[in-house]
Amino acid sequence: MDNSVPHSRLHADDVTIGYDRQVISSNLSVAIPDGSFTVIVGANACGKSTLLRALARLIKPSAGQIVLDGKAISDYPAREVARRLGLLPQSSIAPDGITVADLVARGRYPHQSFLQQWSDADEAAVIAAMKATHITALSHRRVDELSGGQRQRVWIAMVLAQETPLLLLDEPTTYLDITHQIELMELLRALNQRGGKTVTAVLHDLNQACRYGTHLIAMRDGAVVAEGAPRNIMTAELVEAVFGLACVIIEDPIAHTPLVIPRGAPTPVAGV
Repeated sequence: MDNSVPHSRLHADDVTIGYDRQVISSNLSVAIPDGSFTVIVGANACGKSTLLRALARLIKPSAGQIVLDGKAISDYPAREVARRLGLLPQSSIAPDGITVADLVARGRYPHQSFLQQWSDADEAAVIAAMKATHITALSHRRVDELSGGQRQRVWIAMVLAQETPLLLLDEPTTYLDITHQIELMELLRALNQRGGKTVTAVLHDLNQACRYGTHLIAMRDGAVVAEGAPRNIMTAELVEAVFGLACVIIEDPIAHTPLVIPRGAPTPVAGV
């Protein structure tokens, strides 16, 4: 594990998190390096999404705290958190009959008040977000008429319109075909590298995680088992320990990042 301590605007300090009486992670500490494209990976039910939800203040730790910009995230008003941190949850439900443009525009809510209503900056942010996600032509369509992949891009556009320095995305490539997956990952990388945003995403595709992520967090049974740059931590031993999958790691001939090649059917991982 990479034991260096990066500077981090967003981190979990010794948190215990879960749902009702079910504890998913205990005494968990994780720092999201500033300026990174952090990808959280692990088998189903290992605690990836639970961690992301805690970082976004959707789950309150029963112990420890989530720290945002130097103080407990729970101390901020909700609107202030939404100015600093944008979240794409795993599943979202749009209001009946809402159009694409109106849903994307809801991303501007944190920037508005009784004294400052819709502005030119709001309009520009919505237009830019729809253009970036290739949904401009859908702007007048009702969201409930769209395909799953189109709806996913609309939700992503709403988060982009929020214009926050921190982005948290839970399985953002869900419902997207391979072309739109790559388009989205390239967009997130551009937002990270050229836009200066700190991006954190839960992904299932290890090869996309290695190609686009600058910092990986590998989880198993609610705990972090390895973290660091993909080329430093992505080994066949790690993949087998986390996923129960025998594999070989070669260099991606295009991206020159680790490429996971499965040997065959995975073996069961305890607790999954």
